[in-house]
Amino acid sequence: MSPLPDQYPDQPGYKSLGPSEQAAVAVCNTAKALRDQVLRTICDSPAGLSADAVADRLGKSVLSVRPRVSELRRLGEIQPTTQRVKNASGMSATVWVQSPLPSPVAADLDDLEVQR
Repeated sequence: MSPLPDQYPDQPGYKSLGPSEQAAVAVCNTAKALRDQVLRTICDSPAGLSADAVADRLGKSVLSVRPRVSELRRLGEIQPTTQRVKNASGMSATVWVQSPLPSPVAADLDDLEVQR
């Protein structure tokens, strides 16, 4: 197996060779930028958001946002709340909030905002 899964969550992961691996490689160049957008959107919503709500706000596919939410959780940038909401399919979805500990990624995003 490729070393790419060992780099998760800093890079998209995959569970098996073939289409899953190809998809991870295909989004590798854009995943960090989208992950930063997802984090900023969650940080800007103190009450929290589901992954699907983040996708809606960003105008992105839930299929590209949900993995970024998983990566952010693994990185410790966000945490689940006890709140659940219904997503578009009618299924129950976790509401995510920024982790209370200082976030190096969020701090970097704040620095970018100051520089603009």
